[in-house]
Amino acid sequence: MLCSFSPLSAQLGNLVKDARQLSNSGRQAAQTAPSATRSTPAPTGQEQSTPSPAGQTYYVCAATGRGQLATREQPARDLSVVVPKLQPGDVVYLSGGVYTGRMDEGSDLIEVPVSIIGGWNDSFTARDPWGAHKTVLTGNNVYMKSSLERLAILTDRAYKDWDGEIVIDGIIVDNGPRNRYHLNQNLAILRKADPAGGQNPSPNTPGIKVRTGQRTRVAVRNCVVMNTAPTQGAIDLQLNKGGSAIVENNLVINNTGEGIMCKTNWHSPDAPPRFLLRNNTILFSWKYDPIGSFGGNAIMMDGNTVMTIEHNLLGFGDFGGVNNVKQCKALTLANNVFFGHKAYDYKEYNTKMGLADTEDYAQYLTPQSGGNTTATPLLPIPKSWSEIYLSRRDISREEVDASVTVSNSGENQVRGILGLPLQGNAVKTDAEIFLPLLPLADLNLQAFQRHNGAGCQNPGLTTR
Repeated sequence: MLCSFSPLSAQLGNLVKDARQLSNSGRQAAQTAPSATRSTPAPTGQEQSTPSPAGQTYYVCAATGRGQLATREQPARDLSVVVPKLQPGDVVYLSGGVYTGRMDEGSDLIEVPVSIIGGWNDSFTARDPWGAHKTVLTGNNVYMKSSLERLAILTDRAYKDWDGEIVIDGIIVDNGPRNRYHLNQNLAILRKADPAGGQNPSPNTPGIKVRTGQRTRVAVRNCVVMNTAPTQGAIDLQLNKGGSAIVENNLVINNTGEGIMCKTNWHSPDAPPRFLLRNNTILFSWKYDPIGSFGGNAIMMDGNTVMTIEHNLLGFGDFGGVNNVKQCKALTLANNVFFGHKAYDYKEYNTKMGLADTEDYAQYLTPQSGGNTTATPLLPIPKSWSEIYLSRRDISREEVDASVTVSNSGENQVRGILGLPLQGNAVKTDAEIFLPLLPLADLNLQAFQRHNGAGCQNPGLTTR
């Protein structure tokens, strides 16, 4: 139960300096400064085939950008400016700042396989994506503005067989300003629009979404996704035959749906897509709505995938840690830390298990699985937000169903005679606290460290 854990506002233990959990390629993506004109995406560290040709490099700076050249000397001011120019293999570098999309639309949709690297200073000579140079993709809540994914790279239609790599590194997605909150008090999101008040619904879409064709490789590193309200993944990846993805050193915090969702477009046993999830911290995964029966998991995957989930810190799911309800039969679950989940640590089909049960009852975990533990880590969460979270009232589906009564009204008598369903009384199903706003300004990203080798840590400052 939540009351058994240490205060959420405390900081994690000493910085874990063992960088072996990050691949050499991960360090390269975080540290290498851009070239003057051209670059090629950094490798994922997974199996490589023929690399894609080098592409053009574009530069974007919220503070100094203007025009459409998007060069290092004269950057554009928003990612949306360069999207129409992009070709396969191109790279976009974004400096620190707040980006709200084309005309504050709040969404960037890219249909070309490219790489997006954030966290640069304005001169593109140093990176500090969780510190001084945060690249924040957000928006606002205005009626008829976009409710699509904040950042989407969708290449499966135009590039059905692209043997190259897509990298997203050092991006912070904060959907808080895009959400609609009850009475504007930032305590509970609303799913419906208010045309009269000029407000959009809270977007039910991912913060980061990637969908690819065959053989494409994907890397998502050093990103933060927060305050999103999707039906599925806050980070949502869908690969095809022979594709692979590495998702590492990300913070996914305070979202509905699944923290990370791994899906497939390929339904043959030949060359299913492979996913490697390591050193991510996934916290406060909420149900889709206050009485929802889905969502609320740190990680979920499709069946026809090959999954390796290792060294992740998974906590406070409204339902659980890893949901294998779709029966992925090639799942390695190793050296992860689980805590604070309400229903289970691991779910296989409809069997809910704590970690102690998986050794006996889990049917789909590979022999390489093991070393998973429970813990009571101290987390650098703002005290004010922690108190709001702990004071919420969780509404269960069973509680709502039990409160429904059927009146003996004249209308129900007629319905009974005609064999129609009887009407029950109205039941309040909203909540005063549901996905309360976690302000980015109050979240000390630099304080995030690993716990027993698991979870994310601040990528730090790197210079050219």
